[in-house]
Amino acid sequence: MHIRLIAVGARQPGWVDKAFDEYSNRLPKQWRFTLRTLPVAKRGRSGGTAATGIGVEEQGILAAIKPDDQVVLLDEQGEQNGSRDLAVKLQGWLGDGRDLAFIIGGPDGVSEAIRKRADYCLALSRMTLPHGLVRVLFAEQLYRAWAISTGHPYHRD
Repeated sequence: MHIRLIAVGARQPGWVDKAFDEYSNRLPKQWRFTLRTLPVAKRGRSGGTAATGIGVEEQGILAAIKPDDQVVLLDEQGEQNGSRDLAVKLQGWLGDGRDLAFIIGGPDGVSEAIRKRADYCLALSRMTLPHGLVRVLFAEQLYRAWAISTGHPYHRD
């Protein structure tokens, strides 16, 4: 089993990397959890529109996904779940046997092709969040889902 987070936006502040590493290092080693970052495509004065940027980022995201991956798009328009609900979903995805690829799109979102490729669309919040904060929040919630599933005392109701 391999779980990957594919995120558009290679450079993040140091606090993001530190917090992300704190939670991702707690995840079970058998998940082989990795972060794959993709560059943000140029927009505005530097030569491109939002649509052009989304198209360029689409190519990178699709290239990072394997054909048999189970894909979960992290998007504010997705389905909202509580931590316990996410733990149940995660157990189902892990039981499926396929590798998991979670996606964080670029500053203008993702293309329709990415939405169609996703098996599930998950909202961490209805609020628009900075991409670095989404990485940290996702890693923490993934760890929390594992803790709930295994009876680890990290999660308290």
